[in-house]
Amino acid sequence: MISSLAHVDPSAKLGNNVTVHPFAFIDKNVEIGDDCEIFPYASIMKGTTMGKGCRVFQGAIVGAEPQDFRWKGEDTRCEIGDNVVIREHVIINRGIRPEGATTIGSDTFIMADAHVGHDTKVMGHCVLGNGVTVAGDCEIDECSILSSNCVLHEGSKVGKWVLIKGGCRISGNVPPYVIIAHNPAAYFGINAYIMRKKDFTDQQIDDIAKAYRNIYQSGISLYNAMRRIEADIEPSEVRSEILNFIRSNNSRIVAIPLDLAD
Repeated sequence: MISSLAHVDPSAKLGNNVTVHPFAFIDKNVEIGDDCEIFPYASIMKGTTMGKGCRVFQGAIVGAEPQDFRWKGEDTRCEIGDNVVIREHVIINRGIRPEGATTIGSDTFIMADAHVGHDTKVMGHCVLGNGVTVAGDCEIDECSILSSNCVLHEGSKVGKWVLIKGGCRISGNVPPYVIIAHNPAAYFGINAYIMRKKDFTDQQIDDIAKAYRNIYQSGISLYNAMRRIEADIEPSEVRSEILNFIRSNNSRIVAIPLDLAD
């Protein structure tokens, strides 16, 4: 299943039933799990580990050297989960710190021409659309979608079940369950359509909507909005997810006017 026209370093570890097409490049210190497929002209660079059932399409580079002047040539890592699809000309940089890594969670789909920067963590079941650009040290939680040509600036965090519409520029933190659209980025509602398809209950969706009406549409400070959420919404997993995200990110979330953020 490995073409004689591909380059596979003798030290690379390939699992069972791995297909490596002609002109693919597999570097040293690479591990590829069972049932993966590496298409022509794709490159898997040193320091990369890949789970089972992944597909890497033409021209993609996984584990590329980081584009950061702080990196001084240390051995760093890029970790890809199971069943990840990496389409044409995607570039994923490995980390800049030996103790960290760039990580892509299982069942994530990365569309053509996207770029994921160093030490970014993309959790499972995410979708990055065509041309999405994610800078270094970002975090994207599970089941979130970044539509085509979104830009996520360095250090930004995106919560669970978020939809960011095409072309948005995000510099900050996007709380869970919301839709963000336009430039400058603005709150556009909650991601109810997708959540209903994934078995969120009507009560959960109603609680999420109520929480974000307080945060984005009441005209009160974020501090008071959070107090209202605690008073008006029964404790639940979704309530905790919203409040914990905001508190763990110093109450800085996108589309909140500065005079209401404190």
